[in-house]
Amino acid sequence: MLFNVVEIQKILPHRYPFLLVDRITELEHGKSIEGYKNVSISEPVFQGHFPDHPIYPGVMIIEGMAQVGGVLAFQSLPEEEQANIDQKVVYFMSIDKAKFRAPVTPGDKLVYRLNVIKNKGPVWQLDAKAFVDDKVVAQAELKAMIVDK
Repeated sequence: MLFNVVEIQKILPHRYPFLLVDRITELEHGKSIEGYKNVSISEPVFQGHFPDHPIYPGVMIIEGMAQVGGVLAFQSLPEEEQANIDQKVVYFMSIDKAKFRAPVTPGDKLVYRLNVIKNKGPVWQLDAKAFVDDKVVAQAELKAMIVDK
């Protein structure tokens, strides 16, 4: 484990119920990252999606992948810029080629694996995949940018 949820909250501005990553387990600065979320029946989203057939929403999976990508982008900043990390935020620019391959349900460990396609200054393009039991459940190409708050 590289970062637990408390350490992730020092990097990302997200908080419950919208912090969608529990741990970061691998990180290669500027190249790749892996993290996960344990999906629990106690998630507020399951009150409405769907009460008798709980399915974790695809949009939440995409957001979870984006949050892990945000950790990668922030942790890949030069050290002198990391001192002001609380003054920066990552904004989505685009989501392309999104595909949902299998439903995610309570009890699943949702593993996010992202690889950098391209990084130019504050802009990051990422190949993102989400897995349950080593099976791809969702994937997308994400583009984001680090900006000042």
